[in-house]
Amino acid sequence: MLVLESFQAGLSWECILNKRNAFREAYDNFDIDKVSAYGEDDIARLMGNTGIVRNRRKIAASISNARIFKEIVKKHGSFYSYLTSFTEGRTLYEVGLVKNGLSDRISADLQKRGMKFVGSVITYSYLQAIGIIYSHEEGCFLYGQK
Repeated sequence: MLVLESFQAGLSWECILNKRNAFREAYDNFDIDKVSAYGEDDIARLMGNTGIVRNRRKIAASISNARIFKEIVKKHGSFYSYLTSFTEGRTLYEVGLVKNGLSDRISADLQKRGMKFVGSVITYSYLQAIGIIYSHEEGCFLYGQK
């Protein structure tokens, strides 16, 4: 999910969602061990894949981010545990925002660790996607569900 969020920067979600299956296939089903081991041949392979977004900086970042992700998991037990350490395990309920203090703090920490394409807006969207921030508005079929 974080890979897709980072590729979405500057593009529409519709574009990324339409390419989701191609991304999954191109990135070995997002297997963290495989992606973190990618090298120059894999970057060239991904750059030649017309089914995904072919941005060299984003592709290189996705690989280095995978390596940093693994370091975080090793230290915290899971990436989710790392994220919830910022919230003390609580879910935030809010609507109408694209970033907040939480996404600012997590984004800054990820960037300090060396991750790229994880600005506060991307981080906020990721936190929404995984349920740490609950932003379903009234009228949404998921509104009121936890």
